[in-house]
This record gives sequence, C-alpha cells and structure tokens, in this order.
Amino acid sequence: MSRSFPWLTAAFLLLGSALAQAEPKHGIAMQGEPELPAGYTHFPYADPEAPKGGNVTYCVVGSFDNLNPFIIKSLRTTARGMIDTVYGNLVFEPLMQRNYDEPFGLYGLLADTADMSEDRKSIEFHLDPKAKWSDGQPVTPEDVLFSYNVFTEKGRPPYSDRMKKIAKLEKTGERSVRFTFNDQSDREFPLIIALTPIIPKHAFNKDTFDQTTLKPLVGSGPYTVAQVAPGQRIVFKRNPDYWGKDIPSKRGFDNFDQITIEYFLNANAQLEAFKKGICAVNTESDPVKRERDMDFPAFKRGDVVAETFKTGIPPVVTGFLFNTRLAKFSNPEVRRALGMLYDFEWANKNLFNGRYTRTMSYWQGSELSALGHPASDKEKALLAPFPGRVPPDVMDGSWRPPVTDGSGQDRKVLKAAFDLFKTQGYHIENGQMLDAQGHPFGFEIITASQDEERLAALYQRTLAKIGIAVTIRALDGDQIQSRKQRYDFESLIGASGFNNSLSPGIEQTMRWGSAAAKVDGSFNLAGVADPAVDAAINAMLNAHSKEDFVAAVRVLDRLLISGNYMVPMQYNAEQWIAYWNYLDHPKATALFGYQLPVWWRKPN
Repeated sequence: MSRSFPWLTAAFLLLGSALAQAEPKHGIAMQGEPELPAGYTHFPYADPEAPKGGNVTYCVVGSFDNLNPFIIKSLRTTARGMIDTVYGNLVFEPLMQRNYDEPFGLYGLLADTADMSEDRKSIEFHLDPKAKWSDGQPVTPEDVLFSYNVFTEKGRPPYSDRMKKIAKLEKTGERSVRFTFNDQSDREFPLIIALTPIIPKHAFNKDTFDQTTLKPLVGSGPYTVAQVAPGQRIVFKRNPDYWGKDIPSKRGFDNFDQITIEYFLNANAQLEAFKKGICAVNTESDPVKRERDMDFPAFKRGDVVAETFKTGIPPVVTGFLFNTRLAKFSNPEVRRALGMLYDFEWANKNLFNGRYTRTMSYWQGSELSALGHPASDKEKALLAPFPGRVPPDVMDGSWRPPVTDGSGQDRKVLKAAFDLFKTQGYHIENGQMLDAQGHPFGFEIITASQDEERLAALYQRTLAKIGIAVTIRALDGDQIQSRKQRYDFESLIGASGFNNSLSPGIEQTMRWGSAAAKVDGSFNLAGVADPAVDAAINAMLNAHSKEDFVAAVRVLDRLLISGNYMVPMQYNAEQWIAYWNYLDHPKATALFGYQLPVWWRKPN
C-alpha cells in the first residue's frame, strides 16, 4: 500500500527548481536571457563553411611601439590586432565571446559555461578543457588569477580597476574560478569580467609587465605574431593548432592564414595605399568623399567594389570636443553658445550634397535617445537631486539645435549666440570677443586630415563673425594620440567620435565619469566631472528592468546634451566599405553591421 507525502513532493520540486537555476549556462546577457539557445552552432552573421586560407592587409593611421595592450605606457600606440574590436582579438581572448547580433549577449570561449547568481553578486566560470595557449600549455584557473593580480598592480585602466569591485576571486575546481563581487559592483560587471582578456602566467614576468615590449607574446587567440616592423607593420599568422576553431562562437571566424596591419602617417596616404592595392579595405563616412575617392581605374574595372550595410545601432557621434579642464571652456553656457555656431545647413548643402542628418543625441534614432521623449517619472526622480541641470526643452524632448537658412550668413543665429555670450560677461571690442576680464577669447582646433581641416575652417569662419579667433593645427596620428593621452589640446574633432550601442555600460564611465577625467590616458577627453552624470551612469549599470535601463540612459543623454561638452556635427546612416574583390563575406549582417573577422579571401 503506497502512501503520499505532499510536503516531500513539494520539497523535491523546490530543490529541483533551485538546481535548475544553478545550472551553468552557455551564455549570459545584460537584459534577460541570451538570444541563442544552448545548442546553437554558430553566430548568425558567420558562415561556418567559409573557406580558409590566403592573406589580407588592413591599414590604419598612426604608429606603434608596443605589443602589450594592457599597460599604460604606449596605451594609444599599442599594435592593433592584439585585442581589437575591428580586426578581432587575434592574440588574446576573454572568457566569453560577444555576439554582435544582439545588444549585449555573451557566449562560451575560454570558459565553456558560466553560472551567474540571480542577484549577479557572483559568477563562476568553467574553463573549456580544450583551451590552451599558443605554446601548447593549457589555460588554467591560475592564469585567470594571475591576470587579475598583474592587471591590478601593473596594468592600465580599465583592467587595473577590476579588483575594486571584486570581494573574492578563487579557484573552485580543477578548471573553474568564481568571482564574488562587493557593493561597488553593478549588474553589468559580471559581463565585463567575462569580456576581460586572460593572459598566461607562465609567459609573463610580473616585475617587468608594465614595460613596453616588441617581443611576440603568448596568447590563446587564433593568431600569433610573426613579424614586427615598429611603427610600420605587424604580421599575424593563423595558428594551425588554435584550440577554439571548432567551438560554436568561433565557427566561421579567423579565415585568413595571414593578417598584416600596415601603418600610415595620415588618412590621405592610407587612401593612396588602398588605391594601389596595398590595403584590402577602405571605410569612409562621407558620401561625397566616397564618390570622389572611388574615381580610380581599379574601381572602374570592378577590381574594387563598394557596399553599404544597414545596422540597428545609434550612429557614431563626431564633433568639436572641448577640453573642459581649461578655464575658457569651464562654463557650460559658453559651450552652449559655441554649439549654436556650427552651420550644419550650410555644410550639408555645400559639402555633403544634402546627404547628412544633424547629430543631436548620443543615442539618436533609438529608444534610448532623449529626442522626442518627454522625461518620465523615473527620469525626473533620477534628476531630482540635481535641480536645474537639464533645461526645460531638453527635459520635454523638444530641444533641437538652431537651424540656419544655409546661406552662411544667418544673422539671427549669430545674434542669438552673441546674446548668450553677453549674459556671461563677454563683449566685442575692436572686432574681438573679450571675456569679463577683458581677455581675448579664442582657441585652437587640432585636425588629423584634410576633411577635418575643411570642417574646422567652416567653424572658424562662423566664429570669426562674432570676434572669436580660432586657429587650426594639423597633426599626424602619432602626435594627436600623444596629445590626447596628456589632454594637451583645446579642441579636436574626428578622433573624438563615440560609438554607442543599444546596451551602453561600463565604457560610459571611461568616457564621461568624474574619476576618468583625472586619469591620464582615459577616454574622458572632454574632462567631464559631473555628479549628475556619475549618478546617471550608476543608475544605468544597476538597472534591474528594461524600463529602468532606458530611463537611466535617457537621463545620461539629457545631461550630455545639456552639458554641451562637444558640438555634434552630422552623420550618414549608411555603413559603407570599399574592398578589393578578392574578399568576400557572409550574406547575413550583424546588428552592429559588417564584421571583418568573419570575412574571407576567395579561393583561387
């Protein structure tokens, strides 16, 4: 005779539920669950049947004198490709791989599974038993522990700051490590940990880690460094014994036998090298310049093809960025007046044949943008401790920059800007703008190409109409990188572009956070140091729901618009690339646009 124990059945159900929740997963996501199922075979934008072989040469502007991407020395002159969002992480890899077909989803790489607690206060990674370094040694938990130890003591931001949010890092098994986070952590941080590259303990000397090196380094990635010509060229060769070539997150990737990255002093030299066939690809955001640049024999013959791709992400924000560490740019009202004086309508008509759209938001065209969205109650609550920081028209989503008549002589806009200057104590004397102390007001714009000089000259002409003297200084890529690292500039354009995604996160602290403003080499070039901005970023990183997340990003957008840290210019929504026709790519395009790591060379 059987007996029933309902309470025991319930206990087993609860236990089963708890165990199910604790099962390690193949992927993790910032919001909700990862889009790809546990049995996925490859990323949607990669072709697992892509042919392997051949070589490709990419070209960049600048120079390099270092192969270690994790140190502060030569931060901006480290060889491209060692870890790289454009060309791929060729030498060093993180625990998990990002899928660029969803806002922020990660899948197994060095770690084949991850067990993240529901409150995101801890995450345990299980290392793939197949994972090994390019010298054949296995990837171990000790390598993970060493990476964080040496990054903390000898590394550069943001790697050196990771341990500040970690309460405990421990080996939990032969192939597993667990991170337990402290109160400084946020909901995105487990994903940041998953994306942090890991280095081999046996191949690095901790004492000399912070010194630059041109010696090829041991990594776990699909390529090894084969040749180094400092400042000119770096050559990577595909490792035939690469451990990860058959795992789902890498199928269809890393198709070239050899990748060469050539360096050029400026964009014009790079373009000429592309026309000669030295460079395999060329990208250009200016549609007018595209037509002009593509007028050469190889393109007319069809040896070079041009293609546009659609993306689902906000456009890159470029513009005249002000160094607010300087007294002349410390007043946001002065910056607002300067922002009124970029004549987009004239530029669009005369320089771009009307093909551009004015950039007004840092997340333009997405639900994260403040444009057209009145502040919600959640947004108002976030801004309540900072009264008056956001003007009414930015709060209700109706703000737009001034629109000129396109003549280049629109006096109403000039008068409105000058009236704002006057409220801040400025006046014009003998045709020269003077501040309240009688000092002439003017500044220098650094440019990196002829196209940037053209835009700077336009701005210069408009500012001169109200007595503001602007000088333009053209520098090569090396000089600009050095200036940026020391914040030794007044204003710059072009290289101040910001790629924003549908899942902004910890990178915003490096672009806009107060702490980053004081750290040499950070990406907070504008020197933003605003408690309201810090609070918005913190709210974004700790959002538990999609609604909270959207509210926090919109608040950040409103604050950046209101702060007038840069004068956004324009964008073209098309993602355009020209390439020699020996290259090919998958039919599917990722949410983030084309991805060079999944391209291949056509077989002969």
